[in-house]
Amino acid sequence: MSSVYETEPVGKVTEQDDFYNAAVESETTLHPRQLLDLCKRIESDLGRVAQGQRHGPRPIDVDLLIVADLLLADEGLVVPHPELTNRRFVIVPLLEIDPDLSLPDGTSLAGALAALEPGQRVERIEALV
Repeated sequence: MSSVYETEPVGKVTEQDDFYNAAVESETTLHPRQLLDLCKRIESDLGRVAQGQRHGPRPIDVDLLIVADLLLADEGLVVPHPELTNRRFVIVPLLEIDPDLSLPDGTSLAGALAALEPGQRVERIEALV
């Protein structure tokens, strides 16, 4: 698991409180669709409204970012996450877990991070051991 990061809102609704972000690497026997369903169930259990405002305030957001070397584009599920390389708040925690991480298509996340325009404040607030 990465450290926890405080990040500014990115997307369509920027006038809201900052977010806390972290990344977790795990092993599972679940199919990616089952894993996504589990993520959605966790969100619901923690108070997220399924059809809330896109990019708007929410108590939790659990995303499935990468699944090994899998490339998947299915209804409601795209892996790797389609916005991953555009979001500093996603890349920074992932690189903390694995500094050499690349996407299945060979895209280096360190390279993607270096290519991002300035902005998208990401500030580590807690290092986990």
